[in-house]
Amino acid sequence: MPEAVPLLTAASSDGWGGLLHLLLLLTGCLLLGALAERLRQHALVGYLLAGTLLGPHGLAVVPESAEVELLAELGVALLLFAIGLEFSIERFRALGRPALVGGSLQVLATAAVGTVIGLALGLPLPAAAALGLVMAPSSTAVVMRMLGARAELESPPGRAAVGVLLFQDAAIVPLVLAIEMLKGDGGVAASLFALARTLALAALLVGALLLLLRHVLPLLLGSRALRSNRDLPVLLAVGVGLGATWTAHTAGLSPALGAFIAGVVLGESPFATQVRADVGALRALLVALFFGSIGMLGDPAWVMGHLPEVLGVVAAVVVGKALLAAAALRLAGIGLASAVAAGACLAQIGEFSFVLAEVARDGLLGERAFHLVVSATIVSLFLTPSLIAAAPALARRLTGRAGPPTGAGPAGDAKRVLVVGLGPAGQAVTAALAAAGDEVHVLDLNPSAVGLAQRLGAAGHLGDARQAEVLGHLELASFQVIVVTVPDPRNAAETVSLARALAPGIRIVARARYHLHRDSIAAAGAEVVVDEERAVGELLAERAAEILVGTPADQAAD
Repeated sequence: MPEAVPLLTAASSDGWGGLLHLLLLLTGCLLLGALAERLRQHALVGYLLAGTLLGPHGLAVVPESAEVELLAELGVALLLFAIGLEFSIERFRALGRPALVGGSLQVLATAAVGTVIGLALGLPLPAAAALGLVMAPSSTAVVMRMLGARAELESPPGRAAVGVLLFQDAAIVPLVLAIEMLKGDGGVAASLFALARTLALAALLVGALLLLLRHVLPLLLGSRALRSNRDLPVLLAVGVGLGATWTAHTAGLSPALGAFIAGVVLGESPFATQVRADVGALRALLVALFFGSIGMLGDPAWVMGHLPEVLGVVAAVVVGKALLAAAALRLAGIGLASAVAAGACLAQIGEFSFVLAEVARDGLLGERAFHLVVSATIVSLFLTPSLIAAAPALARRLTGRAGPPTGAGPAGDAKRVLVVGLGPAGQAVTAALAAAGDEVHVLDLNPSAVGLAQRLGAAGHLGDARQAEVLGHLELASFQVIVVTVPDPRNAAETVSLARALAPGIRIVARARYHLHRDSIAAAGAEVVVDEERAVGELLAERAAEILVGTPADQAAD
């Protein structure tokens, strides 16, 4: 009879060891992420703590392994793919001057000040410059989550902060290339050649993806099979993301660069809205894996041994980035109060600084500066929820304003309407509102509805209105009215209920195909419910009265 082997030993002796380590890491992320949420922190902070606690510098439950490192690298690439999907070029243009001017000034100014901090820490100039680049990004994941929870994404400072964050996301790839240049392996000529090669290969990848997604993809997605099964476009999107990641790696490029490019190009397709929502669950897994694996880099013993240094860098980062971001936004034309509040929201080192730090670790930063960046980033992320909560009051005190600098709701007086469903009823609503000059957006599950909406003068989006991620990507709170025209009563009630939960102040008009379901749709949160059976009855009565009026008097009397 063979001798029993302990579970951990057995798992570690074959290829299942990496799976066990991954399971332990994700379980830790689940537990500490939930604990962080209960303590009113972001779940990402719990993920970081899980990695630090379970990692090789903590309890060593999850040791460093090739399997975990590979999964973490793949997680980073696919996370950038998901960010690329969010990076709509039209959305970026709509943010305007704050994103372009404010974002570029913030990145450059923060990189310059970070370089000075690196020199003060005794680093040589290339390493100090790399440290400045690592400090430039803020946390898109944490800031947008916190602003969304506080219903401040559409406030003036919220829009300003989001504009800077989007610019930072777009700048990640150039920042990686800049750090590679600072390494200077083989001299200036070799660095320039490597940069030219990277740009050329990236351009080829972009061209290939555009050819695939703008010419081949429309033909495929126009087929009956892909129209009837919405899972297939999602599988195609994931295949494109993984394919671009593998292609970039094979060509000697950063896998994250290939994934990001694929996400941006795919994000411009009419299927982007639903694809973004359907990869939401996958993104949650990738985020937990990414932050958990990053947390494994944390070393509590090192932090305690260098506590004054860590706290000094954190103080410099929080105060410096807040002031620099506020000044950059002020120069971009943002009001003083909104600029100050947005600056407080951006006063942390972001999650993708870990990626930049890993690139700069060998050949530039060294172990001491690397651990300093990782430790300062984790602490600054801890402080972010409190900074965002204090931002409005801080802006009022510094600017002397009596009212809060934030405000929910859409900017300007533009009337924005979201129509759910583009059947005959939805088409009539869309055509009438578009003809009246309103900004109409249509959401439907049928791919052909996108083109039809555009012909009616509206913007078309492919997606399921019963998914919170879909309505979130459409920024539901920026609409004044949502009109639910779908005939199925259960779908209508679910859409109304979700819309009311995500945007409590929105006006909701819904269709009840049968009188029996009118009350349930109203109870779900619809302000106005059009009872189709009653409306048809009233219309029939009107038409009958018109006929009666038009008949001879003696016949009418009979």
